[in-house]
Amino acid sequence: MNFLKAVWRFIRGVKDMLVLLFLLLFFGFLYAALSFSTGERQARVTAGALLLDLNGTIVEQPSAEDPIAILSGNRAPLREYRLRDLVTSLEAARTDANVKAVVLNLDGFMGGGQVALSRVGRALDAVRAANKPVLAFATAYEDDGYQLAAHASEVWINPIGGVAISGPGGSQLYFKGLIDRLGITANIYRVGTYKSAVEPFLRPDMSPAAREANQALDNILWQNWRNEVGKARPRAQLAAYTADMLAAARVTGGNMAQAALNARLVDKVGDETAFAQRVAALSGQDDNPEGPGFAAIDLSHYVRAKTPSNNGPIGVLTIAGDIVDGEAGPGAAAGDSIALLLRKALAQNNLKALVIRVDSPGGSVLASEQIRTAIAQAKAQGLPVVTSMGNVAASGGYWVTTLSDTVFAEPSTITGSIGVFGILPSFEGTLAKIGITSDGVTTTPLSGEPNVLGGVSPEFNAIAQLGVEDMYRRFIGIVSQARKLSPARVDAIAQGRVWDGGTARKIGLIDRFGGLEDAIAEAARRAKIDPASARPTYIEQEPDRFTRFLEAMRDDNAENRAASGHDLLGRAAARQRLWALQAVSDARGMIDGPAVRASCLECIGHLPPAPKSPASDGIWEWMGKALAVLR
Repeated sequence: MNFLKAVWRFIRGVKDMLVLLFLLLFFGFLYAALSFSTGERQARVTAGALLLDLNGTIVEQPSAEDPIAILSGNRAPLREYRLRDLVTSLEAARTDANVKAVVLNLDGFMGGGQVALSRVGRALDAVRAANKPVLAFATAYEDDGYQLAAHASEVWINPIGGVAISGPGGSQLYFKGLIDRLGITANIYRVGTYKSAVEPFLRPDMSPAAREANQALDNILWQNWRNEVGKARPRAQLAAYTADMLAAARVTGGNMAQAALNARLVDKVGDETAFAQRVAALSGQDDNPEGPGFAAIDLSHYVRAKTPSNNGPIGVLTIAGDIVDGEAGPGAAAGDSIALLLRKALAQNNLKALVIRVDSPGGSVLASEQIRTAIAQAKAQGLPVVTSMGNVAASGGYWVTTLSDTVFAEPSTITGSIGVFGILPSFEGTLAKIGITSDGVTTTPLSGEPNVLGGVSPEFNAIAQLGVEDMYRRFIGIVSQARKLSPARVDAIAQGRVWDGGTARKIGLIDRFGGLEDAIAEAARRAKIDPASARPTYIEQEPDRFTRFLEAMRDDNAENRAASGHDLLGRAAARQRLWALQAVSDARGMIDGPAVRASCLECIGHLPPAPKSPASDGIWEWMGKALAVLR
């Protein structure tokens, strides 16, 4: 009887939950229909300081949010802020009388890539040039956060915080020892001396060729970072501090906030309350006890109020994130989805030119070619095509740019990585460790191939390698035609090597330095469009009204984040956790992803973290169980 009562209570609980979910969805849809029937809700913008509370990362294109995840509160570990939204807001704030100051709260900021941060920095400089103060606060500053803070007129730091500048570089995971222990055979097919994406499965450490290329790239990016920060904050003793941070810490007995002040990296040492009082003197008081302590303009509301209409004659197609096969939402460049978006835009909009905005380390060769083929339709319609590279446009991310009339990049853009590889794991050794073998009959040399349980045959391996070599020749060919270079010259600068934007310009992989705005202006010039009318139409998948409603409600109900828990050790631990999740996710993608890839593994460390929860299915779950057996 008790069992039946328990079952009945469970059924009633499920029923109540479903009714509640239905009511939430019903009233949500009703509100969304009323609120968005004539466009976005009227954004509430009052006088005060524009608050950029960047609790996450800056990205080219935020990933799509799942409405169920928003309702349940089970959201992604990091919030993503669209780069162009920040730039649009800062450009509007420069001349907006309601905006008394701009405030950067960087306590929860986890990065954005050097190119994106430089663009936000230029927008902050423009605000300061309009005689409006820009104030930054954080408990602890790392490389990306300080790159933004350096553009502020006042840099504040919490007394328990510090500035830790590490520069580009660091370790990556190598899985060779693990797969040997598990008995897995990594069948690797690649072309390119510097195509180091497969090295974690091939060797236990970095090859000399990869070390040479990575060191050269990181040295240039580090110099570019120092040049920008030094120009933005010339009084800072940046060189001495970054060369020997330990010495600076010893002088102050470990008081890192005072060490940063001594080196003139920051202007004020004070807690969040003192910082809020300083901002309130500029922007006015805030009577809300749950507010930031000063009259603030919410960023999400300001973005909705200041974003211009999306109906210009220049289409901007964003290719951001990993290039993958099939369909996917924003934040991932899925071949089917991107191609369909572009075809619809070409059919429905009166576009006169096309700009390709790329921020991708590549991925599937098939999807890259699918996107390139869709871009060819724009060329066939007589539209000029201009590429704008963001933080990264490498491997497949470079492949999709090869139909462009002009290619723009920034000095710190990571590009090139022209190479191809494939990975196919087989498990004959693993099975043998637990007493399982395989046998059978064949009718041709390829019967049952690839035999991932009994071992891949030499014939299949040879055919796969020849296929990868053929794809590399195709890659070389399209780059040769696009850049008007001989195949031999392209091969010499290809080989999977990654280049910084400055070097890429010298060797002919890009045409000019410039950002997205420069690419739009060039596209307008080529299409003979009046610069005053050169407005963009962003070709992107828009969230439905209900999702926009939920996102707006989330923004309205977001709690202000306290500064505690963001000291140097806490931030370092959080960064390492995100890095570990990213590394495992990337490694799994290498094996579970498409067979032939044009991906840039070394690019990942220069992008803002976007970790996915490491999946516990497929090969990784099997490997974990096998490892447990071998113990």
